Amino acid sequence: MKKIVKRILLVLLVVILLFGGYAAYVFGTYYRLPDKLTLEVKRNGANSYFDEDFSLVPGEAYFIMTYNIGFGAYRKDYSFFMDGGKSSWGKDEESVIAGICGMGEIINDVNPDFVLLQEVDLDGTRSYHVDQLALLNQFMKGYYYDFAQDYDSPFLFFPPWEPHGANKSALVTYSREEISDAMRRSLPISESVSKLVDLDRCYSISRIPTENGRYLCLYNVHTSAYGGSDEIRQAQLATLYEDMVFDYKKGNYVICGGDFNHNLREGQQENAPEWAYPFPRESLPEGFHMGIDSAKDEEDVVHNTCRSAETPYDEDTTYTVTLDGFIVSNNVDVNYYQHMDWGYELSDHDPVLMQFILE
Repeated sequence: MKKIVKRILLVLLVVILLFGGYAAYVFGTYYRLPDKLTLEVKRNGANSYFDEDFSLVPGEAYFIMTYNIGFGAYRKDYSFFMDGGKSSWGKDEESVIAGICGMGEIINDVNPDFVLLQEVDLDGTRSYHVDQLALLNQFMKGYYYDFAQDYDSPFLFFPPWEPHGANKSALVTYSREEISDAMRRSLPISESVSKLVDLDRCYSISRIPTENGRYLCLYNVHTSAYGGSDEIRQAQLATLYEDMVFDYKKGNYVICGGDFNHNLREGQQENAPEWAYPFPRESLPEGFHMGIDSAKDEEDVVHNTCRSAETPYDEDTTYTVTLDGFIVSNNVDVNYYQHMDWGYELSDHDPVLMQFILE
């Protein structure tokens, strides 16, 4: 009997030591990048891909796209464990590569002047260590770009049936015109255990010179979805607004795009889940407005940009909401605005396309 008790105690001790050691590893390796990091701007492709006559001229029209590519994992039959679904990884390496290539082809076909991407994995267990930035760059010749890392997790052993693993991802901004300077700004996040599964939330600012001596300031953002309290959400927007107002007051043009993890449509949405928080429009600083409000035709924005990943996508039953879009300063005229309907074929998000004119 004593031997049995000793064995049980020994097993318990081993389990405690293993869990304790793992907890020490996770919390010991957790880190956040410092604020106000200067980002390297790179040029993608040979000289022949670049239009050396391209410039930003007030009065001319330009296109910009934002697209959360969901680390190449989300197909219509995909559900994500953090949303209450099953999967933690993409189906397989081939599926991830095909998804990234499919989204690269969409961007290439639309051929926007500027592109803001979120959830681009640089290296990850969940995406079979496919360098998605390198893959996307095969489709994005003739662009300048920068990227801001917003996730670098230790190896996470949950869910137990498919551990999420260690993953590193980034926000990526592409521009036809040369980016003069770029910076990564850290966003406030929860200090609870949920910070381990939330991203190292941030936004990037890419400043591009215009012909009238000002700058087009592109903000690429992905705000909190998991572990975010009202206080954190408000603090994130306040941090973002402070920089946007600073640039606008200097006479620059400001476009902020990405995945806001808020419902960008005006008014309450019926049967909305708790995570689909209405965007606090009353918090918008003076001199800024929502791009979606400038859509010329309701049909252009009837499609929602994001689907719930709690279950595989079903056109009739899956909850959808508009989380993706743009906020623009009042010296930027929105000439066209579209929620592109790809039926969530390649991601749980569909892209948003906007044509704008600088005043």
